[in-house]
Amino acid sequence: MKLQDTLSNSEQTLDVSKKVRVYLCGVTVYDESHIGHARTIIVFDVLRKYLENKGISVEFIQNFTDVDDKIINRAKLENSTAEQISTRYIQNYFDDFDRLNVKRATKYPKATEHIDDIINFIKGLIEKNMAYVSKNGVYFSVSKFPQYGKLSKKKIDELQSGARIEVDEAKEDPLDFALWKFSDVPPLWDSPWGKGRPGWHIECSAMSIRYLGENFDIHGGGRDLIFPHHENEIAQSESFTSKQFAKIWMHVGMVTINGEKMSKSLGNIKSIKHVLDNWGANIIRLFCLSGHYSKPIDYSEELLKENLIKWRQAETCYYELIHANGEKQNSEIESLVKEIHSEFDDSLESDFNTHLALLTFFKLVKEVNYLAAEEKMNLNDAKIIIPEFERMLEILGLVIPKITLDKKQEIDNLITAREQLRKEKKFQEADKIRDKINEMNINLIDHKGKTIWMIKEKIKADIQ
Repeated sequence: MKLQDTLSNSEQTLDVSKKVRVYLCGVTVYDESHIGHARTIIVFDVLRKYLENKGISVEFIQNFTDVDDKIINRAKLENSTAEQISTRYIQNYFDDFDRLNVKRATKYPKATEHIDDIINFIKGLIEKNMAYVSKNGVYFSVSKFPQYGKLSKKKIDELQSGARIEVDEAKEDPLDFALWKFSDVPPLWDSPWGKGRPGWHIECSAMSIRYLGENFDIHGGGRDLIFPHHENEIAQSESFTSKQFAKIWMHVGMVTINGEKMSKSLGNIKSIKHVLDNWGANIIRLFCLSGHYSKPIDYSEELLKENLIKWRQAETCYYELIHANGEKQNSEIESLVKEIHSEFDDSLESDFNTHLALLTFFKLVKEVNYLAAEEKMNLNDAKIIIPEFERMLEILGLVIPKITLDKKQEIDNLITAREQLRKEKKFQEADKIRDKINEMNINLIDHKGKTIWMIKEKIKADIQ
């Protein structure tokens, strides 16, 4: 597998000869997670599921930033505590992402649980003369890390002259960033330099190295984290270890709305819960995977509707497969499935192109639906197709609830009984069975020689 590395600006080969170690920057838990967070986390969820499908072990660490000025300000606003705010939004995070069928990380470290690791990290930077204590806290000395800007491709002198940087007379250089902030406002901890709390960037360096070691495989996050967050992580981590920090830096493009970044000031933030309640997990996942992960994607109801139409085709495909009968075999099916398998995997192994992978998935869907409509789909073909269809669903994190043989037989019997009652002109009894079928959200699909049924996922936006 080759992935585009932001640092080298080139494709790098992922070493899959041993466990793949991934660190993904998680959310700051002061508010509901939004569709932008969903895209980044879904992209990495599919990456992990693909690797694990190939038998590759993945150590997946995703942090929670649970100490931050935004959390403290939210607590003040609600007359609450930072811990109560972060606990609430961590639980909401799990509610959202469990519904999105995202596999839980190996571990979710929280900054507040790693204060000792952070303090030891800062001590090491001070001992190496890469950080200093000021009246406001402990700062990293950017000028002592000559490679600063190598990830974002920004030059130190340009940053000093052009960037709008928060003025702090306690800094030796305007670019220096906080490792430890002195404070008397909870939450705070004792440190060798004074009471306070960690800066944002140092948290991820301390936690990633603690769980994955000094040189791990992939560090990921949204493109908005490249500067300053990931740039600062590299500076302090490589200063501390004297080693390369992450081997590959993988960044996911933003979700925009009408071409604009989501922001509270514009009032255009779409929470995951809102979109889930209206569209469901499958449509959100299709939307988030529909473009190349590194490029921005624009959120619109039209795009969601397009994905809903595609999803209905995938549902139909599944039910055509489970209803297939007859023994005659289509000689081209085995070669079609092999071709689909190769195309799908090649798409993901070439800089993780989920857009092309989805095109391949729907190529199979279209072919199955065509063969079924022409009454050329039989039981032996279905047995060859179903494992590959389900493999792609599993990797993409899409879910069509499986129908057990007993449930299938129960519904078949209901439909047969209704048809018999109608033939006998017992319409009142037939209508009772029809009502029962409707309650089960069953739709009928007519073919030339037969009628089959399917259960469509209930999607609120589809009903409105």
